[in-house]
Amino acid sequence: MISVQRRSGSSLGWNITCYSAAMICAFLTSAALLTFSGGDPVKAFSALLTGAFGSQNALYGSLAKATPLLLVGLGTVIAFRAKIWNIGQEGQVFAGAMAAYWMSLWVAPLPYWLAWLLIAIAGLVGGGVLGLLAGYLKVRFGTSEVISTVMLNYIVIYILAYLLDGGPWMESGLTVAYHQSSPVNPLLEWPILLGQGSGKMHIGFILALAAAAFCAVLLERTSLGYEIRAFGSNPTALRFRGTNIRRLLLVVMLLSGALAGLAGAGELFGTSHRLRAETLLGIGSSGIVVAMVGGLRPSGVMLAALFFGALKSGAIYMRLKSGTPAGLVSAMEGLVLLFFLCAAVATKLQLVRVEEKVHA
Repeated sequence: MISVQRRSGSSLGWNITCYSAAMICAFLTSAALLTFSGGDPVKAFSALLTGAFGSQNALYGSLAKATPLLLVGLGTVIAFRAKIWNIGQEGQVFAGAMAAYWMSLWVAPLPYWLAWLLIAIAGLVGGGVLGLLAGYLKVRFGTSEVISTVMLNYIVIYILAYLLDGGPWMESGLTVAYHQSSPVNPLLEWPILLGQGSGKMHIGFILALAAAAFCAVLLERTSLGYEIRAFGSNPTALRFRGTNIRRLLLVVMLLSGALAGLAGAGELFGTSHRLRAETLLGIGSSGIVVAMVGGLRPSGVMLAALFFGALKSGAIYMRLKSGTPAGLVSAMEGLVLLFFLCAAVATKLQLVRVEEKVHA
């Protein structure tokens, strides 16, 4: 008789086997979807790889797409490791971009390095304040962070819609109004490190790598990181230890939101250069997927962000060359998440042969 039992420890070989199987299953299921939709899987996946890694410029474009996903994913890790379900990253990305854009309207006369620093700080503050607001609602009124963060997403997005649709930030032409802001001051655009055209990698990628190192040290090497991990496993024991649970929850939500806000600021000043809802939409939700696929660990989130960044970058070329519907890319992301979550469960289990007792 075969029994499924929980593993007492982790096995590197078994982990590799589970996640490899998950990747193969996601690949095969995506190929089936492409076939059923009338596409050619070979042509589509070939175009996907070419668009993601086919040239230096394509590689830089993949890294640029991975940058906001890495920042949002790291913010998600901080919250989810404490089992605080911040799912308001979408609104926090928008809030960070909006705060950074507002700051850019005032700092143009300042030296570039100071203006750039203030814009980055504004992005951190914008997302952090929104996360902090959800945390305050929980500690003050007991409001579920799931409900408050989802509702705040809508509020922030509608505020941006007002600002860009007849509001003070709307760009107006001679005969038509656009649902976008005017371009940001070219002198305030974030420095481009590598690439050109659509494959430009800006300094936000370095900030994202620094944030990954910061989160790794924070969670594994500091007393705050210990409290975050303990809050996720045994908050009652942490309370008896003397930790201020309310303060900790607020700090976690502040950090989580701030990283998402920085992602929004980087996307605005490093890539799109004008405030538009379409360019920010989906970054928050994709960042949550990245965090889950990465196993809620900074190192895993880095790999997952690079994978999904390549998928998003290559998908543009795939749609152009193979005519793949845009919705299938989102479906492929969902399949990867589904199979990787199944793999995460499988890594904690093992099959054990149990001998049946024979009763005389």
